[in-house]
Amino acid sequence: MRSTVRVPTVVVGAALLLGCMSGPAVSSAEAEERVLVFSKTAGFRHDSIPEGVAAVRELGATAGITVDATEDAGAFTHENLRRYDAVVFLSTTGDVLDGAQQRAFERYVRHGGGFMGVHAAADTEYDWAFYGGLVGAYFQSHPAIQPATVDIEDHAHAATSHLPTAWNRTDEWYNYRSNPRERVHVLASLDESSYTGGTMNGDHPIAWCHTHQGGRAFYTGGGHTKESYADPAFRQHLLGGLRWTTGAAQADCRPENGYRPLFDGTASSLSGWQQAGPGSFVLGTDGTLTTTGGLGMLWYADQGFDAYSLKLDWKVDGDDNSGVFVGFPPSDDPWSAVNNGYEIQIDATDVPEKTTGSVYGFRSADLARRDRALNPPGEWNTYEIRVEGERLRLWLNGVKINDFTNTDPARSLREGHVGIQNHGSDDQVSFRDIRIKELPVKGD
Repeated sequence: MRSTVRVPTVVVGAALLLGCMSGPAVSSAEAEERVLVFSKTAGFRHDSIPEGVAAVRELGATAGITVDATEDAGAFTHENLRRYDAVVFLSTTGDVLDGAQQRAFERYVRHGGGFMGVHAAADTEYDWAFYGGLVGAYFQSHPAIQPATVDIEDHAHAATSHLPTAWNRTDEWYNYRSNPRERVHVLASLDESSYTGGTMNGDHPIAWCHTHQGGRAFYTGGGHTKESYADPAFRQHLLGGLRWTTGAAQADCRPENGYRPLFDGTASSLSGWQQAGPGSFVLGTDGTLTTTGGLGMLWYADQGFDAYSLKLDWKVDGDDNSGVFVGFPPSDDPWSAVNNGYEIQIDATDVPEKTTGSVYGFRSADLARRDRALNPPGEWNTYEIRVEGERLRLWLNGVKINDFTNTDPARSLREGHVGIQNHGSDDQVSFRDIRIKELPVKGD
């Protein structure tokens, strides 16, 4: 929970808050986060707004998030917005805030406030440049309501981690005036061949996240129909977006472009990998690799790398041990990687230089930053390991937590292979979506 925006709860007039909490009651004192749902319309009004507000209230009640709802733009004052971890624009349309209210909201976001846009939030405030950057893209048009296939691009974010790679659902599918991919982290996109009326030339983001001038911003294009808010998968999508926007869940929401998969969840993508040592990995129907037995390592034998950014998603069940090896020579002996490369550790309960985010045995992570960025057991995390020359930098869920420079010629990072560890029979660690982007090699 953020401490930069929230202040103790104050009384708000009945005209501001619409309706009461539904579901189990959560008091303001007990709730970890507080959210304001805003659904004012100055253009087309969606008849699904009541269902949407009710769904967010119900989701909040079960997740310990206090949810207030209003259509009164007077709620957008500096003092009132400070009470909230996030503001949800739920199918708003047109110009809904005046100049003073816009300035208050800009200040709120710049001080760390969260924004979540649902569906017609992209059909709102076309003349407000700050809002355009925050929502990510403006609405242009839509075809008739119809089924379509949603391709999940990020399986680690709380809004999409529960979804299949191809998510089939019915909604009103927006086309946008611009493609936001270069500016945001795309979580899901539409397969334009699966329906009629898409106009974005085959690259059609439909849900994304990013940071904007100090605040977190999440948007989903779904939610036109009343039925959406009764769909368990879509409700979980909303809850995951809400949890990330409030700061209750962590994810890497930096724009991601230019990566190619080393493992994409399919058996065919494992053809370039080899198991070294005992144990193995089990390929799940959900596209994950889960450790079994050990002590061994699955390594990418098809190619070594010199300068690169390696990204992968990982999850532990409890107090489990694993790691990611980089910079080692080809070998069927996993101890060659231990002795000639470097391990980025996954084990939150070991000593600092051997815990999650450490360069094992050599450099501890920044533990304070690591702890703030780390999702708990049972939830996905994302590592970026960036190697350039002898420098290794590590990001956890988009937060830089380690910066290490090798000085040992026997462990040179300038060329080597990558691999993931299966530590032992008591350790259950899963990996998915291993991808790499090769970087220009810098001179000495």
